Amino acid sequence: METAGLKNIAVSLVLALCVGWAWRVLNWLWLRPRKMDKYLREQGFHGNSYRFLYGDLKENSEMTRNALSKPINLSDDVVMRASPFIHHTVQKYGRNSFIWNGPTPRLLITDPELIKEAMTKHYIFKKPMQNPTVRSFSHGMASMNGDEWAQHKKLLTPAFHLHKLKLMLPAMYISCTELVNNWEKKVEEKGWCEFDIAPYLQTLTSDVISRTAFGSSYKEGSKVFEIQRQQLKIVMKSLQTVYIPGWRFLPTKNNRRMKELNKMIQSSLENIIEKKTKAMQSGESSSDDLLGVLLESISNEQLENGSRNVGMSLDGVIGECKLFYFTGQETTSNLLVWTIILLSIHPDWQRRAREEVLQVLGNQGQPDVDNLNHLKIVTMILHEVLRLYPPAHTLTRKVRKDSTLGGLRLPAGVEMSLSILLLHYDQNHWGEDAKEFNPERFAQGVSNATKSNQAAYFPFGWGPRICIGQNFAMLEAKLALATILQHFSFEVSASYTHAPATLITLQPQHGANLIVHKL
Repeated sequence: METAGLKNIAVSLVLALCVGWAWRVLNWLWLRPRKMDKYLREQGFHGNSYRFLYGDLKENSEMTRNALSKPINLSDDVVMRASPFIHHTVQKYGRNSFIWNGPTPRLLITDPELIKEAMTKHYIFKKPMQNPTVRSFSHGMASMNGDEWAQHKKLLTPAFHLHKLKLMLPAMYISCTELVNNWEKKVEEKGWCEFDIAPYLQTLTSDVISRTAFGSSYKEGSKVFEIQRQQLKIVMKSLQTVYIPGWRFLPTKNNRRMKELNKMIQSSLENIIEKKTKAMQSGESSSDDLLGVLLESISNEQLENGSRNVGMSLDGVIGECKLFYFTGQETTSNLLVWTIILLSIHPDWQRRAREEVLQVLGNQGQPDVDNLNHLKIVTMILHEVLRLYPPAHTLTRKVRKDSTLGGLRLPAGVEMSLSILLLHYDQNHWGEDAKEFNPERFAQGVSNATKSNQAAYFPFGWGPRICIGQNFAMLEAKLALATILQHFSFEVSASYTHAPATLITLQPQHGANLIVHKL
């Protein structure tokens, strides 16, 4: 009798757990999405009806595949190719619209004031939790929230102070001169050469990160870059499907490969960190590079608190190193690629930029930060490129509790898509020439660039969570562009294919075949 009673209790507990689990799944996949759909429509939002499990993901993926299957003309709409489903939704349902990211509704926010408010109130509108595949690829301060984010920002901020960036300029310049030497070899036979400039600029920015972040050469860091390029393909696949909890533990081909790549990158970065730590402790290395400053910040924090349990763990440092590598290389290389493409298409602006560089910097020698800051035309050009081809076309935030944004009432659990690309091409803010390359709009600075007098320019985000590395990226871009302009001119090749594509960042899908001339 006693055994039978225990069995009955065990069966009842198992049934209760199964019922509870089934209810949670039903609520997640059907009841809650239907309730939120009704709530949003009552507030005047419009979008597709919810479709079980996938929402709009299948239609989104299909539109993206179709967009990527064919290039566009130079005068065509970049938004339609780089963000086709969001563009389609806004065209069909208007600006007060939403899409379904699986069972989660995502509001499309295109009003600059609402975007500013959302990014300023980072303690309410937080970064969504990454699915584990994305998290293992690049988990650093950019994807954190709350106290963890604040602690990492505190420890990382000293690395990006201006006096530190000035110390990193010589390392940046070495990488730039190596690029110039490589291009001179390509053009020396005929004085010109047609080639894809994108890989060279990726190597340049990779080398800059290796030197400035880790005090090492590109060869030492190249293994990390190669691993991240392989990981990126898996990450892109995972972003096009609904993440099911526990899926990463299944021995699928992608999961096994991602686990293998994670071990490789973990080992490489542990070696770099250990090498740097020992060198600093023995006095053989300074803390002038980004990793050194971070390790010094952690050490100071531990000394102030009298505990080694504060600051940042080894995994935290590795996460930030992954972010250094990816964002530091990818963002700036894309900015430089698009800049040179656009200057090839607009030779008058290329001429004006070169004349300014030669007037301010001359035609040789390493410039200093003050001289680079006097490059007004170059700065205008870079801002206009960031407007037309921002590294991240969309930022996502999640509402953690029932809140308001402007006059909108937002339920907990809904996500917001802060569409930077749509905003950067909005004629209401930029005028009828919003699709055209016109750096002159930034002649009076960023704050006076828009027709509407609203802050509608967010290439690096806004508010407390604005990209901590924006000054680093802009300094590197100015130096690299100025060095290239001192030595080369460029024009569009007949083989160039205009194909802006979102592969985490906005980049030319088929590279950048240009004709480069030695001056």
